[in-house]
Amino acid sequence: MARSQIYVGLEIGTTEICVVVGEVNPDGAIKILGVGTTPSRGVRKGEIVDFETVQTCLHDALLRAEERSDVMIRNVFLSVTGGHIESCNNRGCLRIPDDDSEITDEDVDEVKNIAREVTIPKENVFMHGVLQHYHVDGQERILDPVGRIGEKLEADYHIIHGIKSRVQNPIRCVREIPVEVEEVVFAPLASSQVVLSRESKNRGALMIDIGGGTTDFALYKDGVIVDSGCIPVGGDHITNDIASVLKIPLSKAELLKCEEGCAIPGDPGVSEIISMPDDTGFVGRDVERELLDSIINARLGETFELLYDQLEARNGFDGVGAGVFLTGGTSKMRGIDRLAEEIFRMPVHRSSSKHVSGLTATFEDPCYSTAIGLIRYAQMQDDEAYRAKKGGLIGRLKSVFSRR
Repeated sequence: MARSQIYVGLEIGTTEICVVVGEVNPDGAIKILGVGTTPSRGVRKGEIVDFETVQTCLHDALLRAEERSDVMIRNVFLSVTGGHIESCNNRGCLRIPDDDSEITDEDVDEVKNIAREVTIPKENVFMHGVLQHYHVDGQERILDPVGRIGEKLEADYHIIHGIKSRVQNPIRCVREIPVEVEEVVFAPLASSQVVLSRESKNRGALMIDIGGGTTDFALYKDGVIVDSGCIPVGGDHITNDIASVLKIPLSKAELLKCEEGCAIPGDPGVSEIISMPDDTGFVGRDVERELLDSIINARLGETFELLYDQLEARNGFDGVGAGVFLTGGTSKMRGIDRLAEEIFRMPVHRSSSKHVSGLTATFEDPCYSTAIGLIRYAQMQDDEAYRAKKGGLIGRLKSVFSRR
């Protein structure tokens, strides 16, 4: 890009709604101009269940972002997530005519269309088609096949799709504010843009984003995404477990989890008893730290094991040399990296957003990985070639909204 460009990323999370206004400089660095956050209500497991309540929260977050950035927000890049979103890999194959064996731009466009033509459930909508590799006559990982001589051209794609009505809900919610939605982005596709470096993707890396209601993931091998998805379990489930077992209010359980919790029971150097003081409507009590940590360990361990089994069955972990990268609000919990290392049996890193300036202290917080990742994704969309390659979900849904 020849000049700086301003983009807005919007994440409607289970715990918090976050609006980030970012400026992408010509050198590719992101400068955060302003942020608006507000506690999220009316969202469950990453999906909207109460439109009016969410719109009230969203309106507040947008106003705060506008005040702090001095930017009038008219368009946003919107992240979506949910257990209904699925992914798969598909290869398209095209035979080049014998009398015209040089591969052309038209051939490339055709093989990409073939690769993207996968059968998905009729209630689903195609969200993303991410190019992985080209192959020419068996030669793998060709960067640009145009002009090469060959008889068979192949293209590998990572396909992401979800239930149409559940993807449309957040779009409609935002448009009624009214704010235009530039593009809808599957959350882990956005957050991985800032959590994982190019080197990490090339070496192979698993990004796990643990939010309030969901655990999103993206698996990269040889520089390209090979798996992605969402498990509808997050930090709020840990809070619910603590409240249920200890028989305390959810607000107290959340405070206990964030201030005292550890994913590994028996953490040395800390008191064995946690004293919870009296409060309005709450009689203070003592809690055994080992019991608290065991509750957290059980839920997080179950989530990690579920993800491990799913990925092992679909893609395996061969070629994941950089290890696991944890992000999202729950990733700040003490001991979570050690628990992940035990289950995934590879190096585990806690992440922060890279190449970001402006309000740095705030945005080193992993809670904002998705929102900042939307800014990076928007920068990618600004490349005309990238636009042509990807297509847009919004364009495919316009006819649906125009009928309403």
